[in-house]
Amino acid sequence: MKKLYFLLIAFSFAINGFTQKTVTIKILETSDVHGSIFPFDYINNKPAEASLAQVLTYVKQERAKTDQQVLLFDNGDILQGQPTVYYSNFIDSLNKNIISQVFNFMGYNAASVGNHDIETGPKVYNKVRKELNFPWLAANAVNESDGKPYFVPYTTFKKDGVKIVVLGLTTPGIPHWLPKNLWPNIRFESMITTAKYWIDKIKQKENPDIIIGLFHSGHDAKYGDQNPEDLMNENASLTIAQQVPGFDVILIGHDHDQFNQKVVNTKGDSVLVLDPFAGAKFISQATVKLQLNKKGKVISKSITGKLIDTKAYSPDSAFMVKFGNYSKNVENFVNRKIADFTESTTTKDSYFGPSSFIDFIHTAQLNISKADISFAAPLSFSTYIAKGLVYVRDMFKLYKFENFLYVMTLTGAEIDSYLEYSYGRWYNTMKSSDDHLIKFKLNADQTLETKKDGKVQLDNNYYNYDSAAGIVYTVDVSKPDGDKVTILSMADGSPFDLKKTYKIATSSYRGNGGGGHLVKGCGIPSEKLNSRLVFSTDKDIRFYLMKWIEEKKIITPKSLNLWNVIPADWVKVAAERDKELMFGKKE
Repeated sequence: MKKLYFLLIAFSFAINGFTQKTVTIKILETSDVHGSIFPFDYINNKPAEASLAQVLTYVKQERAKTDQQVLLFDNGDILQGQPTVYYSNFIDSLNKNIISQVFNFMGYNAASVGNHDIETGPKVYNKVRKELNFPWLAANAVNESDGKPYFVPYTTFKKDGVKIVVLGLTTPGIPHWLPKNLWPNIRFESMITTAKYWIDKIKQKENPDIIIGLFHSGHDAKYGDQNPEDLMNENASLTIAQQVPGFDVILIGHDHDQFNQKVVNTKGDSVLVLDPFAGAKFISQATVKLQLNKKGKVISKSITGKLIDTKAYSPDSAFMVKFGNYSKNVENFVNRKIADFTESTTTKDSYFGPSSFIDFIHTAQLNISKADISFAAPLSFSTYIAKGLVYVRDMFKLYKFENFLYVMTLTGAEIDSYLEYSYGRWYNTMKSSDDHLIKFKLNADQTLETKKDGKVQLDNNYYNYDSAAGIVYTVDVSKPDGDKVTILSMADGSPFDLKKTYKIATSSYRGNGGGGHLVKGCGIPSEKLNSRLVFSTDKDIRFYLMKWIEEKKIITPKSLNLWNVIPADWVKVAAERDKELMFGKKE
């Protein structure tokens, strides 16, 4: 009897084997490309290791394989970064946007919306949305007039008998960084709440075999001292993977990190989460293998993931020919001479005291805005503008993002609190010259946490290291956080009054609550920030910086020396040591 039983089992397997079908779905994702279209860095005027031209080479290779189906997605923040996109967004804006052209040419199947895509303003992103041959996704960006998604919430594919649904979400942190005029009539809702709503709707309406999340949001829910339990968390991707059952693969971005990990959700199922860093340097690749029975029902599913390094691939020749003229137009744009710098300047000096780089931005902001006080931070960790002729491309080193210039009102006491908050996140409380000046990340054993290149990790983001101009002050790092800053006077020697209201110049990112300086530092409720706004430029700060520089023709970047860090002898020793840890030894 046992023998007959095993023969029947074997026969059953044999019959099923002939009726089963194996389907392989290859899912590819780019994210945070930031205008890296061509294998050339137009800002630093040198070849680049990665580009969408190289991504296409790999995509074509995978599409040529007859034993698999390929889907290609982008996960947002494509419209800002390199001059390639700035030129199309704001200079050559009448023609079809270069990203629309490139994405359509490459055959993308869907994309999500990133915060830097919204930063370009509705005129740009609405134009791109109409030009794309595929859906632009963001289910939690809701149209305030009718309560429906402003962009497409999800899209469906049928590949070799397999039904695939892709749900798109974007980070809800956008209102904290960007002014309302860049997202009129849009309300950004919780990624977690939205995912729960749409996953149920998708299951009921679509009954798919594979559900993919395409989320412009990172994996570290504690990033920037955020509460992981907050429904409006900026980086809720892993939280959704764990708490919202139904997803097979979640493709993430926004945080410029490499991530390839399976997590277990509340039902005990594993979810593959992939993040391809930024700048087209990596492609996220999820391989889904499915077994279908003779009725087309999925009876088994296996999912694996890896990150593909695009440096290993040459640019696609057809791509380079197709967009060759546009590349030349961008080159001509960035190579236009605008001024002469009599001195070189770098952000590397900006972390240890007053610097010519940041003080040049302060000077420009004060002159353009006519404000009393300026706040600014280094927006590139390590950048350098050489002495001599300065070109349009150098303006992207000088000011990295398309922020607007804001003029807001703060009291003297709020200005003091603002600076205490900034320097409290920037500098340690030192007990001797043996201590570090800069706050670095520490491991559990209190040793310095390092990156892959061996350099240290900053405990807080350098682009939140705001200093001020228009006032004279000291930062005493021997004192505790909240008591480090002493404002001595205005820059012209007149008294600084804690009770007086001043006009301050800052970026729209900071003015909308980015970094927490105004909300956490000054204690101004986020909904009250707009009431402090006196003036906003109609174009980005870089545009006005460039205009101001062109008018002057000859520029001498120099430190204003309006603030200093004390005790000086401790700081000098610690700064030299910390600078080497951050940037390596001088060559």
